[in-house]
Amino acid sequence: EVSRRVRLVAPRSTPVLIEGPTGSGKELVAEALHRLSTRTRKPFVAINCAAIPEALLEAELFGHTRGAFTGAVQGRVGRIEAADGGTLFLDEIGEMPLALQSKLLRFVECGELQRVGDNAIVKVDVRIVAATHQALAQQTQNGGFRADLYYRLAVFLIRTPSLVEHSDDLPLLVNHFMARMGRTAPIKKLDQGALAKLIAHDWPGNVRELEHVLERGAILAGDESVLTAREIDFGLTIN
Repeated sequence: EVSRRVRLVAPRSTPVLIEGPTGSGKELVAEALHRLSTRTRKPFVAINCAAIPEALLEAELFGHTRGAFTGAVQGRVGRIEAADGGTLFLDEIGEMPLALQSKLLRFVECGELQRVGDNAIVKVDVRIVAATHQALAQQTQNGGFRADLYYRLAVFLIRTPSLVEHSDDLPLLVNHFMARMGRTAPIKKLDQGALAKLIAHDWPGNVRELEHVLERGAILAGDESVLTAREIDFGLTIN
């Protein structure tokens, strides 16, 4: 269903909101939307709204002029402008401060932005793809996210499922990750005990956790060509 939705909407410039738990592949979906679009030869620019301090996020997104704030020794093009003609991926959009949401709303509505410290209007053509692990529709009810911005970003919704929701894919994913690790080291296999241990796990970290568990197992196996249940180590459990 995820693949079907990606193929349907990718050729358009429709804004897309990707919702799903952490580690379920939201950025992979965003990259696929860009790769299958008419914008594929233009930039794919990603920004994690939760990873940049609130005081710097506006300048990071919209750019700034020299001297716009303390430490701005030279002007800089923002991520939105850098994505001109291509795709802008706003990861963890639910973490964006409300004050900045209003400025983003204006850009989404008219495609125009102002760099911090500048009065000039810059016209930019980007396709916006946003992602969140939060229930944004619910956040609009309690004032945690602007409803008008939500409806402009969520024109088309794609939900990435947790790994337990598509656990039948686990053997295929295991083969994929082991083959990818095999590009730089001898390919290792899993015995039935190792696979059974993986299948029995509840995967709170989803596909990303699976990838890391397999990498850890390959390291623990050393020169052995087969991973056993002993090498499948899930690390610390977070309660």
